[in-house]
Amino acid sequence: MPEHPPEYFSVEQVAELLGLHVRTVRGYVRDGRLRATRIGKQYRIARRDFDSFAGGPASDGPDGADGASGSEGPPPAVPGPLHAEASTVVQIDGIGLREAARLSNTLLAAVSGPRGGGVPLRIETLHNEERSTLKVIVLGAPADTAELLLLVHTLTTENRHV
Repeated sequence: MPEHPPEYFSVEQVAELLGLHVRTVRGYVRDGRLRATRIGKQYRIARRDFDSFAGGPASDGPDGADGASGSEGPPPAVPGPLHAEASTVVQIDGIGLREAARLSNTLLAAVSGPRGGGVPLRIETLHNEERSTLKVIVLGAPADTAELLLLVHTLTTENRHV
């Protein structure tokens, strides 16, 4: 008796099927780009929502064994623009707590407004006081990320005596 494909996927299964990091898939769920149902502390993605997001039917496993004969060839290309997302980490050395807080607040304020593509730019900052470093983690559309990186460059190279 042939196995029936799963009706729901976990975030981890979707990440494996798409070759993405689990955090990226969770971000898609949080942003509303991938529909999911929250059951307790876990998200479950319905097969139809996965198919809609991925542009075709899902395979049963990471090796692509979906029970099909394989003679059909690759699925047809999905019309429309491709989705691209940039993940960037910037490390700023020699920065004190006060300066890190000011820079972090400036960057957070810069990303708080609406974006051109409608997808929010996500940013996290982490200051290590012992090493005097600030890490800025940016996730978003490449053009929006590039704009933010230019702002980081400007803020870190201008006169620091503000």
